[in-house]
Amino acid sequence: MAKTKVVILGGGFGGMAAAKALGRDVDVTVVDRHNYQTFLPLLYQVSTAGLAADHVAYPIRGALQKSAGKFRMGTPISIDHKNKTVKLDSSEVLPFDHLVVAMGSVTADFGTPGVEEFALGMKSIQEALAIRAEVMRRFEDLCRFEDDTKFSISVIGGGPTGVEMAGALAELVRGPLMNDMAHAAKHIHIRLVEAGPRLLPMFSPSLSEKVKKTLEKLGVEVMVNTAVKEVEWRKIDLKSGESIASEVTIWAAGVKGNPALEALSLPIDRTRLDVEQTLQAKNYPGIWGVGDISGAKSADGRFLPMVAPVAMQQGRFVAAQILRTIKGEALKEFKYKDKGSMATIGRHKAIVEVRKIKYSGFFAWFTWLFLHLFYLMGGRNRIGTIADWFWNYFTFDRGNRHIMDSM
Repeated sequence: MAKTKVVILGGGFGGMAAAKALGRDVDVTVVDRHNYQTFLPLLYQVSTAGLAADHVAYPIRGALQKSAGKFRMGTPISIDHKNKTVKLDSSEVLPFDHLVVAMGSVTADFGTPGVEEFALGMKSIQEALAIRAEVMRRFEDLCRFEDDTKFSISVIGGGPTGVEMAGALAELVRGPLMNDMAHAAKHIHIRLVEAGPRLLPMFSPSLSEKVKKTLEKLGVEVMVNTAVKEVEWRKIDLKSGESIASEVTIWAAGVKGNPALEALSLPIDRTRLDVEQTLQAKNYPGIWGVGDISGAKSADGRFLPMVAPVAMQQGRFVAAQILRTIKGEALKEFKYKDKGSMATIGRHKAIVEVRKIKYSGFFAWFTWLFLHLFYLMGGRNRIGTIADWFWNYFTFDRGNRHIMDSM
């Protein structure tokens, strides 16, 4: 008897969690436009010279070896719902019994003019390397001056990505760049801009305030209640009418569902796949939504957050749902188990909040390090990451300060 065919669109946290959980019980094929999974939580460290790029990427084929899953590199361009096939941009047509849509998210500019042209996103290794190269290129420019010429870096968005990026940039400037050329490093200004009243709104106000004060001690200018009107060349216009200089603008203000979903003739709720509580697409049995692209909602009617824990739980849940379907068993409804939130600001500086438990400082920082290493795929990547972290910690240096983009 032929195995049930499951095609998974997306090799991120959700897609790979589903593929691993399905194991050898079904015929699994993972489709992704890259042949590797990016460990997005550590991408900001690539941007700030803390990690080598290949330490946050793992080959999808390697991850599928234990489950005997297959891989196709490509992007889905259409679904034939009648014949249950999905067509890729390579012209290959893949038949399926179940289709798992786990295509992830892209940077959301919220209609802000100039973001696409003049800001740098934080959703891929290529973007991370572009940020690193641009920061280092502007630093090298600054090294040619002996006057008070300044170089401003603006991080837009006060969520975990923005906070971690701003903190890592501050440590890069205060450590390695200060050692390279102190005069130039002293003239680099880092700014974190948040439209809301406080940073990290998913945390308690006390932890948010602690993060703000920690960033300010690192030399970061924190601007809350500051909405961006437009991003221009080396300048940001604010809705207040003011303009601020910004030679490098990093956009970390939010994400939205992958627009490639629009080509697949599936129900869409805003930018996400419209799903039932079972995670099946509405009116499309056998098609499932996982991760950032999934429009699953919590009890209060809000979309679940676009974070890795949600994606991984949904991936494993959908795998179990598919196996239930094969056995003729009733489906269950997905309920997200929030295991807490954490964010790091720099050396010995992090915050953790798990329900009513809140802590910060060294122990929170160590918790953050351990959990990220635990979820990082591949022994080589873990060893390489540990080596980089040890080197950075004990030498106050960052050895990945290369300008290696295409320019």
